[in-house]
Amino acid sequence: MPPATAAARRRMSVFFSGRVQGVGFRYTAKTVAAGFEITGFIRNLPDGRVELAAEGRPDELEAFHAALHGAGLAGFIRDEQVIWADAKNEFRGFEIVR
Repeated sequence: MPPATAAARRRMSVFFSGRVQGVGFRYTAKTVAAGFEITGFIRNLPDGRVELAAEGRPDELEAFHAALHGAGLAGFIRDEQVIWADAKNEFRGFEIVR
């Protein structure tokens, strides 16, 4: 498979709601992210949601998103909003933002 070009990279933003704060959600997401070729961040929002922004190839992002659910987080999520956009290439690694 050829290396991902800047044009092939996408940005996936996900806003999770439910019991997603104070349950290790961000730390689990960071651990899961290490297994994928993605960059981005995850952070708690003041309204109780968790925001995730990740960039990479669309297939990697979709696999990462599915892996989050498979990592024991699905039971905490009541709803999620997924927004796709062009990658901005502004991240180094995957970090928890406080």
